[in-house]
Amino acid sequence: MDQPDRIHLRDYILSAEIGAFQTERGQPQRLRFNIDVELATHVVGVNDEVDRILSYDILTGAVAAGLADRRYDLLETLAEKIAAQILAHPRAAQVSVTVEKLDRIPGALGVTLVRRQARVEADQVRAPIRVVFHGRDLALPEGAVALVPDAPGLPLPQGGNLREIALLALDQAAWALAGRLGLTVADSRTELDWAATEGRAVVWAPARMVRDVAGLAAEPQALALWLAERLGASRLDWALPEGAAQPAVPAGFCIPTARL
Repeated sequence: MDQPDRIHLRDYILSAEIGAFQTERGQPQRLRFNIDVELATHVVGVNDEVDRILSYDILTGAVAAGLADRRYDLLETLAEKIAAQILAHPRAAQVSVTVEKLDRIPGALGVTLVRRQARVEADQVRAPIRVVFHGRDLALPEGAVALVPDAPGLPLPQGGNLREIALLALDQAAWALAGRLGLTVADSRTELDWAATEGRAVVWAPARMVRDVAGLAAEPQALALWLAERLGASRLDWALPEGAAQPAVPAGFCIPTARL
């Protein structure tokens, strides 16, 4: 039988306060993390698409989430938390987590845990992100923001796949807006999740994510609603031109909306 594919994080060093001894309290120390993840399926056939693999950001994000959760007396507790966060991802089948203290002795002392999916429970918490429909210039809100560009208003050619052409026009508008605002463009769920975790603002280029979504119009305001729901956004804001009416929000849409 084929061996499972794996991804890994090697020699990832961060400082944190940890330990059960009084001499360790109030004293940050270096921790080294080594994580090896066995994938549930082979990467054959992912077609070089980042949203179809287990991103390395999942590994570094699990470490960050574990350290941010609380102060730990035991490395074992921290390693268990990290393992749970990684195994919450459906593409992770098994994980090995090694956490070592580097400042207690001349070498390293630590622990290694191996866990399989369904053996642990993870906190299903995503970093919050705010979706903003960018119909006019505005001061960007603080924190993680996904800007949805307005339609560029360019004439569309007759014939052909008009929806695809409209989506590509929105991608072009996204790149133009990002260049003007000094932001990066995100065209995948992985990049949007990274922006949420990092608390960054990005401009969303929609074509890649929505091309195969049946029944979704290539209309910026409809796409903003779709993205907010897809990301579980903390809120959806409309930066509309003066005098423009706020779009109707579908029944059952539970994300708070506001007009900027």
